[in-house]
Amino acid sequence: MNQFRETEVERRILTPDAVAFLTDLEREFGWRRGQILARRQGRQLAIAAGNRPDFLVETEEVRAGNWAIAPVPLDLQDRRVEITGPVDRKMMINALNSGARVFMADFEDANTPTWRNLLHGQANLVDAYRREIRLETEKKTYELNDEVATLVVRPRGWHLEEKHFLVDGQPMSASLFDFGLYMFHGGRAALRAGTGPYLYLPKLESHLEARLWNDVFVWAQERLGMAQGTIKATVLIETVLAAFEMDEILYELRDHAAGLNAGRWDYIFSVIKKFRGDPDFVLPDRSQITMTVPFMHAYTELMIQTCHRRGAHAIGGMAAFIPDRRDEEVTANAISAVRSDKAREAEAGCDGTWVAHPDLVDVAREEFDAVLGNRANQLDRKRDDVDVTAEDLLDLDFPGSVTLEGVRTNVEVGILYLASWLSGNGAAAINNLMEDVATAEISRSQIWQWVQHGVATDRGVIVGEALVRNMVREVVDALERAGYDNVNQLHSARKIFEDVALGDEFVEFLTLSAYDLIN
Repeated sequence: MNQFRETEVERRILTPDAVAFLTDLEREFGWRRGQILARRQGRQLAIAAGNRPDFLVETEEVRAGNWAIAPVPLDLQDRRVEITGPVDRKMMINALNSGARVFMADFEDANTPTWRNLLHGQANLVDAYRREIRLETEKKTYELNDEVATLVVRPRGWHLEEKHFLVDGQPMSASLFDFGLYMFHGGRAALRAGTGPYLYLPKLESHLEARLWNDVFVWAQERLGMAQGTIKATVLIETVLAAFEMDEILYELRDHAAGLNAGRWDYIFSVIKKFRGDPDFVLPDRSQITMTVPFMHAYTELMIQTCHRRGAHAIGGMAAFIPDRRDEEVTANAISAVRSDKAREAEAGCDGTWVAHPDLVDVAREEFDAVLGNRANQLDRKRDDVDVTAEDLLDLDFPGSVTLEGVRTNVEVGILYLASWLSGNGAAAINNLMEDVATAEISRSQIWQWVQHGVATDRGVIVGEALVRNMVREVVDALERAGYDNVNQLHSARKIFEDVALGDEFVEFLTLSAYDLIN
C-alpha cells in the first residue's frame, strides 16, 4: 500500500476494539496522569522558593541496592547507532534502510500531532513490521531493504492531550493514546515479526512517573495477552529533575527497562525552565552550551555509570548538525562536528548514540566501532571512577556570553520552526541544523530568560522586549521578501513565538500554545 485515504486509515486504525482499548486505558490511568502534572507544579513552586533539587533521601536504599534490570532482547543488545525521525512513510523507509541498528519512530518532538500524522503514523508502523511499507513517487519507489533497523517508538509526553479523541467528554492523554494504539496494532505486529514492542519514554521528571508507565505496561500486556516484561522501554533523561532519580527510574521499570538516553536539547531547556527565576542559572548562547560544560558533562557521566551498574544501555544524545549534499563545506563541517561528538561519547562509555540524518550513520558507527570492536556494547565498563554530586549536576560555572547573533538566531529558529510545525512538519532543517520542538523550546525560553533578567550582551546591549520585537519584525520581513511559502502560517508562528518568549508568565511548553492551531 502506498498511501491511505483519510476514511480508510481511520477505519483501519480506529476499529471498535481499538477504541474500547483506548477508552479503558484512559479510564484506568488518566486520573493518575493528573496527579503527575499536579506534582510537577508543586516541585516547580518549591524550586521557585529557593529549594534546589537533591538526591532523594527516601529512595537511598534503591540507589545503594545490588539489583539489575531484566535481560534485554537480542535485537536491542547492539545499539551503537540509532537514527530518529517522524513517522511519515518516506522518512520511515529511509531510516529503516539507513544502516543504523535502531530507528526511533517519533510521535513526539519530531512530529506535528495532526490527526492525519498520528493515524497514518500508526498505520505505517504496522506496515513496517509486516514489511509492506512502500511508497511510489514520480522520481523513485521507496521500499525496505533485506536488513533494516530495529524499530522503537516514542509516544508523546505526559503533559500533552489528544483533542481528537474524547473519553467521557474529555481529551485523552496523548501519551496513552499513542501508546495504546501502538500496542493494540503495532505491538502485536512486532511480536509476529519476531521483535517486540519497544519504546522511548520522553520528558519524565521523577521515578513516580516511571512507576505510572510501568503500571500502564503491566495492564496493557495483561489485556493483550502478552507475557509480562515483553515491553521494553528506554527513558530519555531530558529533564534536570530526572537526573537526580536515574537509579529510581530504572528500578521502577526494571522488568521493562532497556536503558537511558542523554536527551541533551530538552535537558538544556529543562534547566532554563526549572530555574527560570534564578539569575545564577542564566545560560549563554545555545552554541556555547556544549556537552563538555560542567553540568552537561556531569549528568552524562552519571547516566553512564548508573546504566552500567544496572545492566542497562547508556545511549548518547543527538548531534544537531546535518550534511548538505549540495554544499561540500557544510557537509565537511557537519561530519567533523558529529565525528568529534560521537568519539567523545564512545570513549566515555556510551553503548550507542543518536543521529538525525542517514548520511551520518556511517560516521557515528565508525567512532563506536573503534571503541566497541566486535562487542555489542560496553556494559562491562562500570565507570567506578565517576563521583557526581548534586552540586555537579547544577554547576553552571563555565565561560560564556550572550551575543546579539545568539538573540537573532533564537528568534529566527523559533519562528521558522513554529511555522514548519504548524504546516505539519515537526522536523525542520534550519541553517544546517536539524531542529525539533526541543531546540525551539531552547530558543524561546532563552529569549524569555534573558529579557526577564535584563541580560546584557557581550557588546553591552540589554536584551529587552523592544530589541526582541524589532528582531522578530526584521526576521519576518526578510522571510516575506524571500518569498516564504505560507505567509499566514509565518504570522501565526510569529504571534506564538512572541507570546511564549515575551509573556510575563513562562509557558511550560510552547506546543500547548500552538496545538489549537492545527487540525
